[in-house]
Amino acid sequence: MNIQIKFAILAIITVIPLSSIVVYGTDSNQQFTINENSKLQVISSFYPLHEFSQNVGQDKIDVTLLVPIGVEPHDWEPTIKDVQQMQKSDLIIVNGIGFENWVDDLQQNNFQGIIVDTSNGVSVKSSSEEHEEEHVHNNGDPHIWLNPVTAKIQVQNIANAFSDSDPENQQYYQSNAAKYIEQLDLLDVKIRNELSQCNNDFIAFHDAFSYFADEYDLNQHTIISPNNSHGEATARTLENIISTANTLNIKVIFSEETVDVRTSQIIANEIGGRVLVLSPIEIASDGTYISKMTENLENLKEALCQ
Repeated sequence: MNIQIKFAILAIITVIPLSSIVVYGTDSNQQFTINENSKLQVISSFYPLHEFSQNVGQDKIDVTLLVPIGVEPHDWEPTIKDVQQMQKSDLIIVNGIGFENWVDDLQQNNFQGIIVDTSNGVSVKSSSEEHEEEHVHNNGDPHIWLNPVTAKIQVQNIANAFSDSDPENQQYYQSNAAKYIEQLDLLDVKIRNELSQCNNDFIAFHDAFSYFADEYDLNQHTIISPNNSHGEATARTLENIISTANTLNIKVIFSEETVDVRTSQIIANEIGGRVLVLSPIEIASDGTYISKMTENLENLKEALCQ
């Protein structure tokens, strides 16, 4: 069934005791009234935001991960059950920048809660493939969570949203956010220091690391078309990447957890190199955001610092 029809049906059958939609911004004074001793009901759109929300809200919130574990969030669409769950929530935490392509449909079908756009205040990079229709994030490159510096902005936006919705616990949320941001600061310093004297060029699977590369003075090359995590490499693409790797003396080709490693392996075989994982951290997995970013750092060091 078409997703818009699903939303239309839901709008008819669901009774919501609120009256207006609110999109959260940095200058919003909107508050959501909650009953005494109740917790904020929070939905996070995908894994990194789920962990950020957990660290900020801790035992003052009930947070649910919207995109199921193991599912790639780029093309995920909500079912009627998902929409019903969202209608019962106080806040929905989204990445923004077009990453959640279902948000517009939700708003158009009279969603009554607060949508927290965590990209507020981030300087958004233009998508490098805006001319293509498929798999393009129309508002720019959405992969801001992969740069610890912009991830800090996302964490602070979540803390501000929780504080506005639950003012009695404002100090709690802001204190938790400050502690987590300190961990992100340490991660940022570690990455900056340990990559500062290394080579700059690396080959990622898809165009997820532009913010990261800009932050740490690296040059990202990609196997498949930018912003298309499900793309297939053409013969010409493979030829170009092999040529780039040979020219730049690159001996590590990166893959991702949820993609077929054979494409990266073909390139590695041609250049006499090997394959490592560079995770875009888009799905829930073992470890935390910081541990996964640290694993990325270690693999980048193997590629760039030998």
